Amino acid sequence: MKLLSVNLGRRTAVPYTDHPEGVTAIDKRPTDAPVRVAAPGAKGTGGSGLAGDDICDTRHHGGDDQAVYAVAREDLDDWERELGRTLPSGAFGENFTTSGVDVSGALIGERWRVGPELVLEVTCGRIPCRTFQGHLGEQRWVKRFTAKGAPGAYLRVIEPGEVRTGDAIEILHRPDHEVTVALQFRAATTQRELLPRLLPAGEALHPESLAAARKYVAQYGL
Repeated sequence: MKLLSVNLGRRTAVPYTDHPEGVTAIDKRPTDAPVRVAAPGAKGTGGSGLAGDDICDTRHHGGDDQAVYAVAREDLDDWERELGRTLPSGAFGENFTTSGVDVSGALIGERWRVGPELVLEVTCGRIPCRTFQGHLGEQRWVKRFTAKGAPGAYLRVIEPGEVRTGDAIEILHRPDHEVTVALQFRAATTQRELLPRLLPAGEALHPESLAAARKYVAQYGL
């Protein structure tokens, strides 16, 4: 298991985003330089966990619980075959493109060591948006991405550190539950009835996902 690519994005004006200033940094590009990764601060004020990586829409992106976004190269390859086009590492706006890691099958609360220092914890899957669709330029992309159910994972920083392309990824801890990123994603999108099944992941869940699960349980008296 390894870090195939570290990808950074810069603030760019585009016609397809609903950001008030019409900008996005979703177009991430690989870098061979070492990159410092640390907790960026609370959502709404904190940006990316990666030094040199811009986050434009802090309403929905960035912050401590979405400090790093990871996508498996294997999933990008699968999409390449389906779409009939090349998808370079970073094409989905991911910071980390991994190899040999079942990213969407990771457990919420699973901890990864990346390189010699960095420790990350899985929090949730990525919800597709209009900007993502505009960036890819694919018709009905939000629906297609959602139907596939392989969203990649957001992670929070437990121990900061420096990483670079080629670093090893080691799974340090797997929680004693069965709440995967893929399950959390389905519960948050197309199968709300799955929300109660997220609760065993507890505080490791992204706070918004945990709140949604608790609200559903209270609403239906489960």
